[in-house]
Amino acid sequence: MSDTEIPPRKKPMKYIFVTGGVVSSLGKGLAAASLGTLLEHRGLNVLLQKFDPYLNVDPGTMSPYQHGEVYVLNDGAETDLDLGHYERFTNCNLSQLNSLSSGQVFERVISKERRGDYLGKTVQYIPHVTDEIKDHINEVTHQNPEVDMLITEIGGTVGDMEGTIFLEALRQFALDVGKENVCFIHMTLLPMIKAAGEIKTKPTQQSVAKLREIGIIPDIIVCRTEHDLDEANRHKIAMFCNVRASNVVAFRDVKHTIYDCPLDLRRDKLDRLVCETLHLETPSPELEDWQSFVQKVAHPQHEVFIAVVGKYIELQDAYKSVYESLTIAGASNDTRVNIVRIDSEEIQLKGAEETIGLVHGILIPGGFGERGAEGKILAAQYARENNIPFFGICLGMQIATIEFARNVCNLEGAHSTEMERECAHPVICLQEEQEGISDMGATMRLGASESILCAGTKSYDLYGQNDRITERHRHRYEVNPDYTEQLQEAGLTIAAVSAEGGLVEIVEITDHPFYVAAQFHPEFKSKPNRPHPLFDGFVSASVSYRHR
Repeated sequence: MSDTEIPPRKKPMKYIFVTGGVVSSLGKGLAAASLGTLLEHRGLNVLLQKFDPYLNVDPGTMSPYQHGEVYVLNDGAETDLDLGHYERFTNCNLSQLNSLSSGQVFERVISKERRGDYLGKTVQYIPHVTDEIKDHINEVTHQNPEVDMLITEIGGTVGDMEGTIFLEALRQFALDVGKENVCFIHMTLLPMIKAAGEIKTKPTQQSVAKLREIGIIPDIIVCRTEHDLDEANRHKIAMFCNVRASNVVAFRDVKHTIYDCPLDLRRDKLDRLVCETLHLETPSPELEDWQSFVQKVAHPQHEVFIAVVGKYIELQDAYKSVYESLTIAGASNDTRVNIVRIDSEEIQLKGAEETIGLVHGILIPGGFGERGAEGKILAAQYARENNIPFFGICLGMQIATIEFARNVCNLEGAHSTEMERECAHPVICLQEEQEGISDMGATMRLGASESILCAGTKSYDLYGQNDRITERHRHRYEVNPDYTEQLQEAGLTIAAVSAEGGLVEIVEITDHPFYVAAQFHPEFKSKPNRPHPLFDGFVSASVSYRHR
């Protein structure tokens, strides 16, 4: 067998499809990720993926206001933020195969039609589009022979026009592989009508009825609720939705952290129900490590306030992985991280001291464009001059470099050519390979690449004195090599460079408690009980700053 040959499967793949009804934003992604956690703790090898019904090829060109953060995988795929939940909650190593949109499906179908692959046939939704979706599932199955269970979340809400073709494909797929290998989980909302003092099951009943019209009968119904699900309503849902009462599961609001979700779903034995539906015999999950992590998040000894300075700050999901990485690093340091969201445009109007105030750390995350950039520069200056721990990510690293060039190197007019094309000192410039590129989608420096750390730096120590690291990127602009010597002579240490091309990857200020900025996105590699070393060091420095 050659190195590239994939070994045959030893046993059939089991498939779980998670659909949603009534309203969006129920937390299907968290439910799918939490189920993955529980099944892994039962000893199963699990893989997750997301089907999104929008016509964009991927979310890479979508505004955070539309879609939250873009989560980048090792292979450079720009994906939905739910894939971040999948990777944080499980041991999955996801790729572009694990993210599929309607845009990708139609793009492939039209390409095949143009090539003549359909041999002159009329190209139709059924069978050609549905076959493309089924082929994708089969490809994931073929490429992952070691995986026991594939969990697929279907974006959107049952009844939406754009999602219907995915559901039809899943109906067909269940017939193809045999019902004994498929489990359908439908997630709905159980609203509490306060005036009546009652939980209403009718939306769930009608949502399931809509799903059954398509030809899919759910095996398990997960009810999103603010309250416990009493037995009377459980049996009512079971009767009208044609499932066993034990297969009606409550997914309650969690008090302290989203990482409590697997423990909540375990209360109604969701993982056991799935294994019974799929005829799998597995041991009960050992969740002590997960419970220990949740306890660290819920009941820490210390507390810090960290300002996150951005321009999409009012939207919770715009910096989702950053917030989760701070929470994870906080647990590692026995610390509750209170995030103070600061709109960078407010800093431009009122100044950094008045807007940010007394915090124990300042973080500038990634982003694009000129809006709010000057406020971020003021925030970086405020952190540097007041010895407040500072962490810059992607654009945050470029902002730190611009601020240092202006105010320490005295390079008046220093800027990025992204914001000011003809600036006096382009200390941040477009990467050479980006010159002449006009398409916006999937054309940046994307995915994992290797960097070389410099011994004697804070970053080198935080990474355990490893010479080489691999991190994920998503950017077009870089530190201009024409200015690196001048920046270093003035005190901005280059702590890491890319293994290929020598691009600046990390900058530091040595005589500062913690002033570290990275061109890559470390937030994409934080996991419960495994905080990213740079986030871990930043939170630790923030705790020390508070107790100094």
